Amino acid sequence: MKAVLTLLKTDDSFASLIARLTLGLVMFPHGAEKALGLFGGYGFSGTMNFFTGQMHIPALFAFLAIAAEFAGSIALITGFLSRVSAFGIAVVMLVATLTVHASNGFFMNWAGDQKGEGFEYHLLAMGLARVVILSAAGKWSVDRLLADG
Repeated sequence: MKAVLTLLKTDDSFASLIARLTLGLVMFPHGAEKALGLFGGYGFSGTMNFFTGQMHIPALFAFLAIAAEFAGSIALITGFLSRVSAFGIAVVMLVATLTVHASNGFFMNWAGDQKGEGFEYHLLAMGLARVVILSAAGKWSVDRLLADG
């Protein structure tokens, strides 16, 4: 029980709140594409088929990546298990950087003249995730309510 309370423990920081909400709100559309097919995404089945068939990612890891982006973003927005959610998103961003985006360079493909997207977005997401992992959920979070409860 002490470990769970340590995981939930947070302060009343606006900086943590801003990092948590920014990461959660930015990741939500990406997770919703993969899980629900919103915003032009392929949905759960399509994404699983792509991850396992085209990218040869084991099904368990493909599922965890989708869950980290979709459920993790919702958890961050509400401030529930924020450190765990931020860690999951950071891992997904690191793996995406190393396996796909690093070979495309640093910059995103704003002009459409690269073969793919660079890793600058992923680096920003990992930085925000690190803030949440180290500082926790901050103000107006379920974690704070549970830890103080």
